Amino acid sequence: MNIQQLWVAYATLVRKEIKRFTRIWVQTLLPPVITMSLYFIIFGKLIGERIGEMSGTPYITFVVPGLVMMAVINNSYSNVVSSFFSAKFNRSIEELQVSPTPSSIIIAGYISGGALRGLLIGIIVTTVSFFFTSVAIHNVFITLVVIVLAAVLFSLAGFINAVFANSFDDISIIPTFVLTPLTYLGGVFYSIDMLPTFGQILSQFNPILYLVNSFRYGILGISDINIGAAITGLCLMVVALYGVCWYLLEKTHKLKQ
Repeated sequence: MNIQQLWVAYATLVRKEIKRFTRIWVQTLLPPVITMSLYFIIFGKLIGERIGEMSGTPYITFVVPGLVMMAVINNSYSNVVSSFFSAKFNRSIEELQVSPTPSSIIIAGYISGGALRGLLIGIIVTTVSFFFTSVAIHNVFITLVVIVLAAVLFSLAGFINAVFANSFDDISIIPTFVLTPLTYLGGVFYSIDMLPTFGQILSQFNPILYLVNSFRYGILGISDINIGAAITGLCLMVVALYGVCWYLLEKTHKLKQ
């Protein structure tokens, strides 16, 4: 395939993914906004006024980056895992695999769709946060880099989950028993400086901690971790997960079962 044909294949996949989640926006875009609004009201306003400050910042402002990141992670992941598993379940993915479309383009198409949904939700949630507190971005470059890395990273993770899933129940196991605990233990609602030494050490193995704190640094200028090391590590994770996705799509027999 030449460059124009590759672009047409990629653009078609992305357009399909965008139409997929915008067509049912009441189910895909509205629920996260309502959920995050409740977080802002309950944790930000009601509980936050009793807590006061966290790391020298009003609590409601402190949790904004974490809540935005939570929304981006969950929606990027869920979009790809549900979309690709549906294609696998109805065997339409086989049509793509027997076509001249390279595996890299198939992966890029699904990942772009998931990342775009995550970023769109992130923008909407950020807009909602302005009704509860004022936020000034500390570093625009870091903010954009981290939120894009988060969307891509968890879109790739959703792709891997979809390949291994054998039923619709399987695509909810990882979000329920892995993603949700890691998110709540990733510094969304607290600074890890509050944890005992063992808890701080354990938190270092949670990738979401680095996403939340890097994003919080980009917006508020405060962080519990080294930003340069965090972004480097996240980039390496994206490359590693992409390699896994390519291998699974190119070599595995899971899609042929």
